[in-house]
Amino acid sequence: MTTLEPGRPVEGVFAVRRKERRMSRKGSPYLALTLGDATGTISAVIFDEADWFAGQFEEGDRVRVTGEVTARGGKSVLRVRSLRPAEAADQDVDLLPKSHRDPEDMFGFVLGLADEVIDPGLRDVLQAFADDAELAQMWRTVPCTRNGHHAYLGGLIEHSVGVAMLCQSLCTWHPRVDSDLLVTAALLHDIGDVRCFVVGEATVDQTEEGRMLGHLVIGQQMVDEVSRQVGLAADRRLALLHVIGWHHGPPPGAHISGASPEAIALWRANAMEAGVKARLEGASTLDEA
Repeated sequence: MTTLEPGRPVEGVFAVRRKERRMSRKGSPYLALTLGDATGTISAVIFDEADWFAGQFEEGDRVRVTGEVTARGGKSVLRVRSLRPAEAADQDVDLLPKSHRDPEDMFGFVLGLADEVIDPGLRDVLQAFADDAELAQMWRTVPCTRNGHHAYLGGLIEHSVGVAMLCQSLCTWHPRVDSDLLVTAALLHDIGDVRCFVVGEATVDQTEEGRMLGHLVIGQQMVDEVSRQVGLAADRRLALLHVIGWHHGPPPGAHISGASPEAIALWRANAMEAGVKARLEGASTLDEA
């Protein structure tokens, strides 16, 4: 999308990420769209015959578009001249952004980091997640956020590995930190995202569970359930849930004085990795870190 400069004609296949009917200042309806492909998104508008066009497609559809890029309010906007459903030949066009790192390689890092965990109970927890084929596939596939940092396929596992490696480095400098606990929590801190997103052919949608509960609550539930299944000692299970619960900072009603060193470490490492990546990507928000 970086090549779509004002004045440039456009013809191509895009996914409709957002579709909204609005009224112009003159009282005429128009469609405000967000169109996306594997390289990013662009705002688009349909002014002519907006209501007719509105009946031809829905959010999540693949569409073939022609138009030209204009400048509105200092931003590039695609003014659509024609739009029709994508044809069969267009179904192979990749419309979802992906990590530049191979998710399979990233999963190899997960397994390698898990192998370095000495605590047998925590190793069993990590192994249980890795051995769940369906969950592991989602772990390698889903983004970390929809609009913030790592908002692309493979983003979750890339972020998880990045945070775990930062935590591992911290443990080398501070050997009194419980490295097994911290690395386990780092790898699993966003695992709830596997139940927050549904990856389609052209869009990534949020699940109802994800919308209502959020990845932190879902992730703690998942880790608690697996920890009980593998027989992790109660004190270690609570310590793990405590660290994960702090990865966005103090939970409601909690004070920093009640946080373990591992909880503080994960909170800061998570914010650092997400913040740096968001800045590199030009993301405007860190709210979902």
